[in-house]
Amino acid sequence: MTSPLPSAADPSVLDLAPVLPVVVLADAADAVPLARALVAGGLPAIEVTLRTPAALEAIRAIAGEVPEAVVGAGTVVTPQQVDAVTAAGARFLVSPGWTEALLTAMRASGVPFLPGVSTASEVVALLERGVREMKFFPAQAAGGTAYLRSLAGPLPQARFCPTGGIGPATAPEYLSLPNVGCVGGSWMVPADAVADRDWGRIEELARTAAGLRDAGGTCR
Repeated sequence: MTSPLPSAADPSVLDLAPVLPVVVLADAADAVPLARALVAGGLPAIEVTLRTPAALEAIRAIAGEVPEAVVGAGTVVTPQQVDAVTAAGARFLVSPGWTEALLTAMRASGVPFLPGVSTASEVVALLERGVREMKFFPAQAAGGTAYLRSLAGPLPQARFCPTGGIGPATAPEYLSLPNVGCVGGSWMVPADAVADRDWGRIEELARTAAGLRDAGGTCR
């Protein structure tokens, strides 16, 4: 049974866990055990990217069989994809960038969304449209923690999920920033572990990732 969509009283996607796993699945049959491993490790929010033909079915399976997971769709780049993933049960949307048409479709979907930005002008444009939560992508290539720290002063109302090139060594510094709610990454779902269906390893990696939080730039 599909989980209910988030309501205004629900916590933001940025606040569910310090790390948002970015998942690429070639086989939809792996979706449910992978999601259960991530949830067991303390990472309930899961971004399934639309990079493979199996993505829609994977979202549908997680939404239907792992109600404790908050499954979302990533790499959403067209209004048609917005319709498809929300019909499949996606509870949030993540895009690498945005256009007016895509933003309109994401807003109309009724589920939370994180449009991608990499410049101050894009952030200001979204703030003008009432959007305060965004994906900062590609994080490392676009300036990393130094860039985000620079945005915090003039644009404190914007909050980010930086994604792109972030790993367990760099995540704590991002999480120490006042304008970062969580970070996106795939290090807790390595391709070899997924291929081997080593769900125990993924659960342990997720548990370590879930322990990352703003503590002066250190892991606790």
